[in-house]
Amino acid sequence: MTEGNFVDYVKIYVSSGKGGKGSSHLHREKFIEKGGPDGGDGGRGGHVIIKGNKGLWTLFHLKFARHIKAGHGGDGGSSRSTGHDGEDKIIEVPLGTVVRDKETEEILFEITEHGEERILVKGGKGGLGNWHFRSSTNQTPRYAQPGMPVEELDVILELKVLADVGLVGFPNAGKSTLLSVLTSAKPKIADYPFTTLKPNLGIVAYRDFQSFVIADIPGIIEGAAEGKGLGHYFLRHIERNSTLLFLVPADADDIKKEYDILLDELRRYNPEMLDKDRLVVISKSDMLDDELKAEMKQELDKSFKGIPYMFISSVANQGLIELKDKLWQMLNIDTEQPENSHGL
Repeated sequence: MTEGNFVDYVKIYVSSGKGGKGSSHLHREKFIEKGGPDGGDGGRGGHVIIKGNKGLWTLFHLKFARHIKAGHGGDGGSSRSTGHDGEDKIIEVPLGTVVRDKETEEILFEITEHGEERILVKGGKGGLGNWHFRSSTNQTPRYAQPGMPVEELDVILELKVLADVGLVGFPNAGKSTLLSVLTSAKPKIADYPFTTLKPNLGIVAYRDFQSFVIADIPGIIEGAAEGKGLGHYFLRHIERNSTLLFLVPADADDIKKEYDILLDELRRYNPEMLDKDRLVVISKSDMLDDELKAEMKQELDKSFKGIPYMFISSVANQGLIELKDKLWQMLNIDTEQPENSHGL
């Protein structure tokens, strides 16, 4: 999938179908005088329905679908025949899609399960035919109900990627490289900032045929929460991750400072981000010898109090098995981390 095909935000206008009008027909047949009312009901207008589809990863198929309208219900007929129901319009979306009212910004609902269906706008109810209005004092009613009108709504569909682990880091921190070695994903990798222009998802195979999903979020820069760079545009995708993996390169000027900047950007975007489990991973550690790594550990033990951290190298394949073990433990065991815990 190219960057241009990844769409995670669309605006569409939806309209349900109007209900068919009831019939005011009076029965007429040879040899039957004053047959009485026999008008049927109008059909229901079509709904517009949102449906989850786990086979979709983007909203690209809705990029140019500005107007989506359901079918109108048919009018009632004679002999108490009911009009046909209007055709429903089903909009399939990837899991993790949030549906929001464009005018009020209110979240209407979220789609998180495959096959889940939610009615976005209901079709108008069909009107009753004159058959329903007969009585002993009004044996030939010549009126029927009109169908209910359409419902219209301008909505925003916003995709928030569903993944267990979210990779957070500055551009060129090595997130795409780590994703490529942990999973079968093949993200674009190059030696310049903002190589990743869309979230990349990969499935990490674990022991006993188990797995979890990891997402490489485009690089965050300082000021991302205010809309600078690409970070703000993609920060929504981190909201769904249960664990955040902060990736800081070993050659950074100040590892703790970079981590604090990243954490502050997440806090400014959404304070609830701080409630997620966190793991700091120092990448590109193959450039460190044992003596330098020992010195760094002494400093990091003091600065990362209570925050687990690990040294890895995606290129040299160092510490990756331990990293998978640690992530699996954080995702599946609800235990408090001991103070100053860290991996090697």
